[in-house]
Amino acid sequence: MALYETTFVVRQEASQQDADKLAEGFTKTLSELGGKVIKKEYWGLRSLAYLIQKNRKGHYIHLCIDAPAEALNELERKYRLSEEVIRFLTVRVEEASKGPSVVMKQQSAA
Repeated sequence: MALYETTFVVRQEASQQDADKLAEGFTKTLSELGGKVIKKEYWGLRSLAYLIQKNRKGHYIHLCIDAPAEALNELERKYRLSEEVIRFLTVRVEEASKGPSVVMKQQSAA
């Protein structure tokens, strides 16, 4: 299996609990298809660089996952089908980071 990092943005009208429920659903999908979530981070409600579907802000959630390609394809399909997810990005990485991401370090320093 390969290691991936994926970040998705949930529209601003959703609450943090709604965003967490979405992340749990995506995690369940991955586990059903043989993948697992190594790390999950909620980056908070952040401003977007430009309007996306009339949204100025979005809830950012970052996942580090270890999954086969089929599970990743299904995850991205679910991102596209969800009306709550307005953007997502998935990249393959060589190794999963153990500590907090740069965004989390900046939030704790502020």
